[in-house]
Amino acid sequence: MDTLLLPEEDVRKLISIDEAISAVESVFKEKALGNVQMPPKVYLFYSDGDLRVMPCYIKTSEISSVKIVNSHPRNPEKGFPTVMALIVLVDPRTGFPKAVMGGTWITGIRTGAAGAVAAKYLAKKDSRIAAFIGAGTQARMQFLGLLRVIQSIKEIRVFDIRPEAARLFLEFIESHNIAGFSLVPASSTEEAVKDADIIITTTPSRKPIVMSEWISEGVHFNCIGADAPGKQELDPTILKRASKIVVDDIEQAIHSGEINVPLSEGIIGINSIYGELGEIVAGLKKGRETYHEITIFSSTGLALQDAAVANIVYENAVKKGAGTRIKLVT
Repeated sequence: MDTLLLPEEDVRKLISIDEAISAVESVFKEKALGNVQMPPKVYLFYSDGDLRVMPCYIKTSEISSVKIVNSHPRNPEKGFPTVMALIVLVDPRTGFPKAVMGGTWITGIRTGAAGAVAAKYLAKKDSRIAAFIGAGTQARMQFLGLLRVIQSIKEIRVFDIRPEAARLFLEFIESHNIAGFSLVPASSTEEAVKDADIIITTTPSRKPIVMSEWISEGVHFNCIGADAPGKQELDPTILKRASKIVVDDIEQAIHSGEINVPLSEGIIGINSIYGELGEIVAGLKKGRETYHEITIFSSTGLALQDAAVANIVYENAVKKGAGTRIKLVT
């Protein structure tokens, strides 16, 4: 009856991006089929950030977890990561805490995996130019996931209001020794997104930073940064132009996704949402149908992603004898 304690340094070694993509794709499908119990996130709002509590139960695989995670955009100035998380993996049959693990890496990699799944179903298969707006940790995860599902990328562009972040992002890519495409540090968001096939936004912005007149037909967006009320990254006109607005969870997206501000202002309606990503993965709805349609995936981050990935981390840890056993419950 011991609980497995897994610090972040162990967690990083126990999950690959391919494992994360597979797990996230599978659990999105389970959600669409009605096999997931997942209440909406609970938020606490602070002066400089917020804290979220995210529970989930995946019935078909008997996986359950609860995550607490923060988002404090000014943390790097204080020597802390912007996002920090802790996950408790629970045995649904007894309620016993099987594991307590660092959740920061899991939060990053599962979000990158969700972006990869979205691109797989919604981006053009021959996409050649990918633009990254925002160059922090999540941009790196999105990059790793994207390359696993779209092999035709030939050019990576990046823009960040912090030049140092953009430079480190490009150095991160170079460190992976992946040949076959060019790296372009853009001088503005407009320069980065012009004629891009895939645009990935990972900023904490509360006002549009990608404008409609800058983008071409056929583009796919992975909107990652808008994950709390009041956040938005896209010009609402882009949402009105889009053929398909796809969300990870409708209820959550209405309150905290890329669509939350345009919806609250009446710029778009609830009928503008095409559906959830899981419905496309499950074959209940179609993904990209034409070369020229604009598609948008709004990611708010779901507890089911955390649960699925945390379970793989736990299983890999058990196999490898990683972590420390402690008696938390007697």
